[in-house]
Amino acid sequence: MHPNFPAQFRHLVTALAKNSQNKVVFGTKREEGSISGVLKAIYTPSRQARRETHNYVRNLENAVLQGQAVYRLAEQLKKERFIPDVVYGHSGWGPTLFIKDIFPKAELLCFFEWFYHAHGTDADFDPKEPLTADDEARIRIKNTPMLTDLYSCDRGLSPTYWQRQQFPPEFHNKITVRHDGVDTNYFHPKPGAKLVLQNKNLDLSEVDEIVTYVARGMEPYRGFPQFMEAVSILLKKRPNCHVVIVGDDRVAYGRSLPEGESYKKLMLDTYDYDLARLHFTGSLPYSQYLQVIQASSVHVYLTRPFVLSWSMLEVMSTGGLVLGSKTPPVEEVIEDGVNGLLVDFFAIDRIVERIEEVLDHPDKMANLRVKARETIQE
Repeated sequence: MHPNFPAQFRHLVTALAKNSQNKVVFGTKREEGSISGVLKAIYTPSRQARRETHNYVRNLENAVLQGQAVYRLAEQLKKERFIPDVVYGHSGWGPTLFIKDIFPKAELLCFFEWFYHAHGTDADFDPKEPLTADDEARIRIKNTPMLTDLYSCDRGLSPTYWQRQQFPPEFHNKITVRHDGVDTNYFHPKPGAKLVLQNKNLDLSEVDEIVTYVARGMEPYRGFPQFMEAVSILLKKRPNCHVVIVGDDRVAYGRSLPEGESYKKLMLDTYDYDLARLHFTGSLPYSQYLQVIQASSVHVYLTRPFVLSWSMLEVMSTGGLVLGSKTPPVEEVIEDGVNGLLVDFFAIDRIVERIEEVLDHPDKMANLRVKARETIQE
C-alpha cells in the first residue's frame, strides 16, 4: 500500500510477482505505471482536509481519509475473495491505519520512514528558520498516524539505522533495518560515459567537468540554496565546468515560498551565473537520469538530518563520486575519504574547494569510486 506507485516497493513487488504462487495486489492512488504480474487497485479519498480544519491535525485528517478509502477498497477485494496473508504499507500517509480491522488475520508490515521531532533533526536544523510554539505542536501531532501503526503492526522496516533511531525506543524491537534496495545491475558504472540528452537540447559529450545535483524539488531540505551559492563561485573559477541539475522547481519537503516564488528563481535572482553552463533538466525518466549520473565528475548531495535519498545510493552504485553533507543520514553510508567525500552543509567555500579537489585530481579519486559501488553492493 502506497499512495504513489511503485515508490519504495518497486524492487520488492517485482521480485514477488515473479513467483507465480504469489498474488500481488498494489493499493495506490496513482493510476499511471504498471509492473508485470502486479494487479493495481486504485483507491481515492473522498476529499482532502478542509481549510477550516485545525492546522495541527490537517495531516492527520488526510491520513484518516486515505485510510478510509483503503478500507473501502479492501471491502471490495474481500467481496472478490482476495484475503491477503501479508499487507505491507507506508506508514504516515494513512493507508495502513485500518488494515487490522478489515483483515485481522493478515500480518501487517509497515514501512517506517520517518518520525518527526521539533528539535535535533530536520525541523530546527537551519538557525535562520526558528520554530514557533505552533510549529512544535503541529510536529508532535504529525506523528499520530505512525504511532497508530506502531501499535497495530506485527513488524516494521526502516531503511537506515539512523531513521529507526528517530522512532520511540519502546518500539525499536518491532522495527528491522532493511533498505528498500538499489538495482546495482541497472545502476552500473560506464567508464567514459558521455552526456547527451537530445530532447533537452543538452550535449555535453565534449565536456570533462560535469557537476551533478539530483532532488525531487529545489529546496532548503536538500541544500539547494547552499549548492546554488557554491555553483555561482565554481562557474567563475572554472570556465570549462558545467553543472546539471535534475529535479522539479518545487518544494517536496518543508516550507514553500509565497505563491509565484520559488527557490530556483530566488537563487537565479540573487547570484550571477553563466547560464550557458548551468543546465536544469526537470524530472527525467530512469534511462536519462542514469546517463546523467554515469557521466558525472562529482555529484553533490546535501541534506538536512532527514530521510536519505535513493539518488545518493544510486550514484554510488554507478561508481559515482559523491560529495555529501556531514549530516547523520549521509554519514551512516559515506566515510570521508574512503567511499566518498563529506562537507559541512553550510560551508559554501568548503563545498567549492571539495568539488575542485575532485575535478583537479580525478585519478586520486578512482579508489573512492570503486569503494562507493562496493558499499552499495554489500
